[in-house]
Amino acid sequence: MQEVPVDIPCPVCKVEGKVAMMTHVDEIPYFGEHTQVTVLCNACGWRQTDFIPAEGKKPGASTLVISKPEHMRARVIRSSTCTIKLVELDLEVNPGSASTGYVSNVEGVIDRFMDVIIMVTRQAYVEDNEMAEIKRLQEMHTTLLELKEDPIPETVTLELLDPNGHSQIIHEDATMRELSSEELRELPQNPEPPIFNSDDLSE
Repeated sequence: MQEVPVDIPCPVCKVEGKVAMMTHVDEIPYFGEHTQVTVLCNACGWRQTDFIPAEGKKPGASTLVISKPEHMRARVIRSSTCTIKLVELDLEVNPGSASTGYVSNVEGVIDRFMDVIIMVTRQAYVEDNEMAEIKRLQEMHTTLLELKEDPIPETVTLELLDPNGHSQIIHEDATMRELSSEELRELPQNPEPPIFNSDDLSE
């Protein structure tokens, strides 16, 4: 993908003249044609990637109850505005200023959660937190690790909530629904997309 200069300062380091954009059109089965847009700063290394479907999408939630090993291989398209939840574990990742889009599978998403749990657990030991909190973290890690077993001993519900409708779990067992008005009010709308001229997309 060729870099196209974008006339905006970097939102992180504020340096001007170092921001560029790359676009790539691709098609994902059952998701459709989309444009992958990556905006990056060649000064500090900041990067943000997002996926823009060719067809307009409604705000939506995509849900999969992970109950069998094949579910771990289901493809996941997550945009930078998507909130990810593991419902039964009360775990949630909200989009922030460093949020970026990616294409992975369910196992990849679970691995990301496990990495964060390990990091938080280590920090809890360093800070000498209560053992009840540490035990809870260890139990969540075990539950996620067991999703890789056959059969899966305890199901976990993966949910993607996207106010822009650009995220989806692709599997015949996954369900889609529109977001409620209450969910739309409560969901984070970050990150704010960089502002650039629409002509840049056509170059």
